[in-house]
Amino acid sequence: MDSFCHDNTMLAKLIRKEKNARMKVKLLAVLHFQDGKSRYQIADFLKVSRTSVNRWISLYLASGLEGLKEKPHRGRPSILNQEQLVQLQNHIENKSYHGEKVKLTGVDIQLYIEKQFGIKYEISSVYKLIERF
Repeated sequence: MDSFCHDNTMLAKLIRKEKNARMKVKLLAVLHFQDGKSRYQIADFLKVSRTSVNRWISLYLASGLEGLKEKPHRGRPSILNQEQLVQLQNHIENKSYHGEKVKLTGVDIQLYIEKQFGIKYEISSVYKLIERF
């Protein structure tokens, strides 16, 4: 999907091939826009907000189909700073790989974070943090 796609037939083919449902809706919005439908009509027909349609059409007009692609989501930044993250990673590696019979659990790591850094993490957030290592 590069450059502008002014041919409705070509756009219709892209829509049929598209596997991602969100992208398919964006492409349908562009197709209806090219057919002369108002943004309000497009939003009503596709059952999405007019704000979304406005954003998609603006992105399309500014950058073509490339502008409709999803940008990577970074997620919320960690509460722990870089130094604390390194210390936590070292703690986990030391407990896991140096012959200790202790198997660390999420709760163990949660307690370590609270004792060492004075920060309370939800257990689900602890597991998300570990996945980043």
